[in-house]
Amino acid sequence: MFMNRLSLEKSPYLLQHKDNPVDWHAWGDEAFGKARDENKPIFLSIGYSTCHWCHVMEHDSFEKQEVADVLNKYFISIKLDREERPDIDQIYMNAVVSLQGHGGWPLSVFLTPNKKPFFGATFFWKDQFIALLHKIAQIWATDQIQLLKSADEVVGLFQESVNERLVAERSRSTSPFAPSISLRVHSAQGPSFFTQAVAHFKDNFDPIHGGFGCAPKFPRSIDLSLLLRVYQKNKSPEILNMVTTTLDGMAYGGMYDHLGGGFSRYSTDAQWLVPHFEKMLYDNALLALTYLEGFQVTGKKMYASVAREILDYVLRDMTAPYGGFYSAQDADSEGEEGKYYVWTYDELKVLLSKEEFELFVQVYNVTPRGCFEHGTNILHLSKKNSWEEKQDPLIQSASAKLLDVRRRRIPPLKDDKILTEWNGLMTAAMAKASCVLGESKYLMAAQKAAHFILKNLWDGKKLYRRYRDGQKRFEAVASDYACLIFGLLALNQADLDPEWIKKAEELQSVFDNYFWDEKRGGYFSASKEATDLFTRQKEWMDGATPSSNGVALHNLAMLYSLTSQPGYFKKMERLFLCIDEKMGRYPPGFASSLMSLDGFDKLVIKGEKSHGQVQESLEWIRSRFLPALLVVLEETGEDKIVYTLCQGQECKLPTGDFEEIKKYVSSHYTRN
Repeated sequence: MFMNRLSLEKSPYLLQHKDNPVDWHAWGDEAFGKARDENKPIFLSIGYSTCHWCHVMEHDSFEKQEVADVLNKYFISIKLDREERPDIDQIYMNAVVSLQGHGGWPLSVFLTPNKKPFFGATFFWKDQFIALLHKIAQIWATDQIQLLKSADEVVGLFQESVNERLVAERSRSTSPFAPSISLRVHSAQGPSFFTQAVAHFKDNFDPIHGGFGCAPKFPRSIDLSLLLRVYQKNKSPEILNMVTTTLDGMAYGGMYDHLGGGFSRYSTDAQWLVPHFEKMLYDNALLALTYLEGFQVTGKKMYASVAREILDYVLRDMTAPYGGFYSAQDADSEGEEGKYYVWTYDELKVLLSKEEFELFVQVYNVTPRGCFEHGTNILHLSKKNSWEEKQDPLIQSASAKLLDVRRRRIPPLKDDKILTEWNGLMTAAMAKASCVLGESKYLMAAQKAAHFILKNLWDGKKLYRRYRDGQKRFEAVASDYACLIFGLLALNQADLDPEWIKKAEELQSVFDNYFWDEKRGGYFSASKEATDLFTRQKEWMDGATPSSNGVALHNLAMLYSLTSQPGYFKKMERLFLCIDEKMGRYPPGFASSLMSLDGFDKLVIKGEKSHGQVQESLEWIRSRFLPALLVVLEETGEDKIVYTLCQGQECKLPTGDFEEIKKYVSSHYTRN
């Protein structure tokens, strides 16, 4: 059987295309050198392994010899995994958005041999695609100068000032973060930006189903985390209602896997009923964090249960034996989207006892007609059904039976590459869960993942992005550094081990050296040593994951509070001013940055970690929503416990009475 060059790659996405008749190249010098030597345009196809429409375009076009014949004759074809090279994806996605007004995957871009885009779009059906290929090939042969001119015009959009303006106009969203100095001193707009962001969320809120806007609906965890912080300040029932209605709606709906735990990527409808069934590690990390925060704010046990089920799903199905978390699960199995997850009424009648069946179909809205394709049912709860009904012994026994049956089905593809960025986010979620839920298995998982990343993807000088089959590859991008540091700092707050701070500082130093823009401020997405890009961009706005600059702002603020090193404050201050300049164009897109405006205070505890009073103090703090309060433990070897609360670099008088700390924290940080 013919196999193209992609058979030599490690990416699950590229390997999916190794049997295509298309003469695919991976991104690299060989492909671009060949394009120059043969004077051919480049067709760049970008996607990821669990992308449903990427699969459709492969089956409809790339597997067809008639498409391959045109591509192989007139083009040099490159296939790129966006999850391995988000820096490249960002550049060409922004190009397509500038040309078409929208983007998505699969991303289909046509380039000159020197990597400049001159045309791009997303999905094409076969006949449409073949016609386009012939048209571009003809223009390249007869009017190549015009295409080169078009490419230069597109590239003009990527000059720093214009590019940042373009990106700032895009409304995207998603995390939970938080400097303890008054950055508001430097931003008269700070309160205004909060007001504008909240007003936007109010205008777009769906009061019936929760969430923002209409179909398709994405979780937008970071927006919810920002709203929880706003609620902590003003105690507005309206703001809390936006959060709880959304958290409830998502957890009751079909986007949530009621048998196995974890969320699908988004809902295709406004009701959270029919999901796009792929599960992404980053979504589940961010959602776990938000549900944990929701539990801290409201005390609603359902939110703790959802977070626990998300993380148990990750531990069971998405964790490598050697540590580290896998990237994603596909939506499709046996060629059908969602087939692994859905059930027919008659199927359940056979599998369950009479008592189990009668209660199960009532609780999960199962009908003979079904709510999905081919008369199948997506399990979902009605709002009239309380979450507690899931805990009924009959429901529990039925769920266990069905989960066992489901495990014997042909499963969706699992993308088992380990990405530094997403592992940083899941490490943070596991670490926070260990604090909020008090379960050591989550702390152990976070520690194991962090040790794995530091051992296998960090060589002390540079960080790498991807690990698979024993191989590390691709120098890390800004989001890898930012999210790994974020995860390590969250780990420090979970086990109070100062070694995590030291590792975070090592990484921050390298991050600053390779990514910081000394001229204009801010972090570039790609390293200064990235030689295979025609431009370097910066990520300011949140997308499916928080922006690298938003997370970096959080990290710098946290490092400054924990270490008192002035260099962190200076860089944080300059970064904030950069973000402040851009935020006014669309404040809701800067939720991760807005959450850093409040800064951090710290509670220094002197005493032994194992001391009962220290443990009681930690339990009290961790049961409350205190995103702006850090804990530092200084082990003294003495039985006496002393507490010192520091705001910025000013500390109050030490006290041995934790009741004083409780009163102060309750009056200044929360009214829960």
